[in-house]
Amino acid sequence: MLSLATFCSMAVQRICDPMLPELSRVFGTPISEASRVISFFAITYGLMQLFYGPVGDRFGKYRVVMLATIGCSLGSLLSALSADLTLLIGARIGTALAAAAIIPLSLAWVGDAVHYEQRQETLARVGLGTMLGMTAGQLFGGLLTDTLGWRWAFVLMSIAFAAVSFLLYRQLKHLEPAAQHAHAPLGFFQQLKDVARNPWARTFLSLALVEGATVFGVLAMTAAHLHQIHHISLTMAGGTTAFFGLGGMAYMATAKITIRRLGEVGLARYGGIGFAAAFVVIAFSPWWQLALPSCFVAGFSFAMFHNTMQAKATQLLPKARGTGVTLFAGFMFLGQSLGVLVLSEMFNHFNSQYILGADALVVCALGLFLSRAIVKRNATKTDHA
Repeated sequence: MLSLATFCSMAVQRICDPMLPELSRVFGTPISEASRVISFFAITYGLMQLFYGPVGDRFGKYRVVMLATIGCSLGSLLSALSADLTLLIGARIGTALAAAAIIPLSLAWVGDAVHYEQRQETLARVGLGTMLGMTAGQLFGGLLTDTLGWRWAFVLMSIAFAAVSFLLYRQLKHLEPAAQHAHAPLGFFQQLKDVARNPWARTFLSLALVEGATVFGVLAMTAAHLHQIHHISLTMAGGTTAFFGLGGMAYMATAKITIRRLGEVGLARYGGIGFAAAFVVIAFSPWWQLALPSCFVAGFSFAMFHNTMQAKATQLLPKARGTGVTLFAGFMFLGQSLGVLVLSEMFNHFNSQYILGADALVVCALGLFLSRAIVKRNATKTDHA
């Protein structure tokens, strides 16, 4: 049930990516302004983490996720009915207010229920919904924009969220007790002080900020890059970037073997390198067809890196896991909002090929840095403790 919820949450985040050129045309604004439907969503999403962490710890993570899906259904319906770009941005902000709870509290629920030795594999299974949602959001965002119109993409999301909220409600009385943990949460401001005093926590949250800006920021611009450079349709551009999600799904399917063979250090190192290599091809290849396997490799590599980050996030504040994971998500989506704002503005002034290429180098450095940080900290043994 949580995987279905994360599917819808990621789909509603990514559904606007291939829409940007069409929204720019319909509302008569440059892409940098149309991209606010993504960046403002991400800003709101990030800020709300400070609210949902303590709420999830106090009232039950699964229950809060269920209520959030209801809010997302209403927000998506309002998006479909928006008469101008300002109203659409407002509806997207409203959707983000609710969506902010879903993925981080689902991960925190797993952290409460699963021992660390099996946690990364379990997170990978829950993350399958996230990767499927990324694929579906980009694919159907482009497909429905090209056929029925962009509004129908939001109608589809409203129906999907309503169905998931009903399914979550049916399972609530069975699953919520299993999510409880024995720790009495510290006061919220005391939790923030503990994080601020912890060098590893400061480093980790900084990595999350950079990850959001580089990975999710460039992903939001990839469909527009393919559409402008190679002159392919929005459906084709959205379908191509959807291979990113398929690559992530492939990792989730092979996570048990991959995790045991590479370990956390190898996942971080080769995840960063693989993502960078794939986006260099996407940026500079003269044939758009090469973007298909490259997006797949990028998705697989990103999942290797991000799954490791998620596992570490569940141990950031073990006695208040909801707050710890939502802090991680908040920094990551704050980075995403900054990345989308900066990259969309750069698209108006610079060649998108060089923007994607430079971004790829930063992600490569990020993976190498995380792998060295894990080795230096011996983080696995620390987390066991």
